Amino acid sequence: MKNSIVSKYILAFSIVLLHAMGGVAQAVSSKTAAIKIDESAKTGDKMVMPSISWINPNLEYTNSTENKVVFKAKIKASDGLQSVSMEAFKKKDHTKLGSKQFTIAAGQKEMTLEEELFLPDGDIIFEVRASSISGGSILSQRSVLVGMNAIKDAVAIDRKDYALVFATNKYDNWSDLVNPVNDGKTIAEQLKKLYGFEVEVVENPTQNEVFEKILEYNRKNYKPQDQLMIFFAGHGHFDEDFGEGYVVAKNSLASDKSKTSYISHARLRSVINNIPCEHIFLAMDVCFGGTFDPRVASSRGLESFEQDDKEMLARKLSYKTRRYLTSGGKEYVSDGIPGEHSPFAKKLLEALKSLGGSDRILTLTELNTYLDRLKPAPRTGTFGDNESLSDFVFVGQEF
Repeated sequence: MKNSIVSKYILAFSIVLLHAMGGVAQAVSSKTAAIKIDESAKTGDKMVMPSISWINPNLEYTNSTENKVVFKAKIKASDGLQSVSMEAFKKKDHTKLGSKQFTIAAGQKEMTLEEELFLPDGDIIFEVRASSISGGSILSQRSVLVGMNAIKDAVAIDRKDYALVFATNKYDNWSDLVNPVNDGKTIAEQLKKLYGFEVEVVENPTQNEVFEKILEYNRKNYKPQDQLMIFFAGHGHFDEDFGEGYVVAKNSLASDKSKTSYISHARLRSVINNIPCEHIFLAMDVCFGGTFDPRVASSRGLESFEQDDKEMLARKLSYKTRRYLTSGGKEYVSDGIPGEHSPFAKKLLEALKSLGGSDRILTLTELNTYLDRLKPAPRTGTFGDNESLSDFVFVGQEF
């Protein structure tokens, strides 16, 4: 169409690796970019789309207790860049905080944008636009929640807790168990009733069904203070030759020399670590569960709250969490009396029902005190990208 431009907008999604901003900042959700295509080019002309690859922050939603934030991205166009610009503004009322048009040399095909900005408290949008010589253009944004007060408000209002429970009583090739499904359902019920978790129980899943469900949770959009608890109850196995522990699925073979029908702890560590949720807690009530991670974290002392509960929560939820708790180490654990709960599940339920005391906040340190006297002793530790000051908190609902 001569002298006219018709623009189409599409939403392009790409799954990104899980990296947090440096220091006390963190990032969640999948990356999005709006792409604008200029159709004024003649038929047969090749339309080249520029690309924006974020280095920091590399995910869409982030938060930072510090007001100084560095934005860095690499912009490319194989036929050459036409223009690159940036703008920062407040999300609430779109008040403009600053903008910049970058100088592009003739024939320049790529550039690295790096801007250090001092931002006011609140939800800030940082926007980058780029266009190519052939007419394609792309817009990509990052949203940063800045300042401790803003993060405290988000912890109080804008957060969600999820629980994904896998429980197996019935097996195709292993002996059946009596309590895992009842344990899983009861734990899920208490998490929903007392702490407001959004819960899902998957009963007697096959190996494929376990990974398909984890993939489903990998594709969710999580906010910075959201938490995800994953719980496994059922048979576990350890192979001395491979030096590897396994969760036994409903369809796992009894005699499987290669262990390909089992769910290896190594694979679980990898796929769970890659879920784009900042705060993940894995609990496993299975035999040999302690072999999930060879590193056994030492227990910390009970913590004192420096200031109000909201600030304590904001601090705890400012660090990436990858923590686990298992019902034993390299040994068999009891399924319990038929119709009741396993010893591990019973103590876990006691901890949940305690609500962490008068503050109605149950930390992992407090939860572990309920499990300390079990035999075999439960194991706790970290995995993946865990940060040293991380924690997972159960925040009791107000009734």
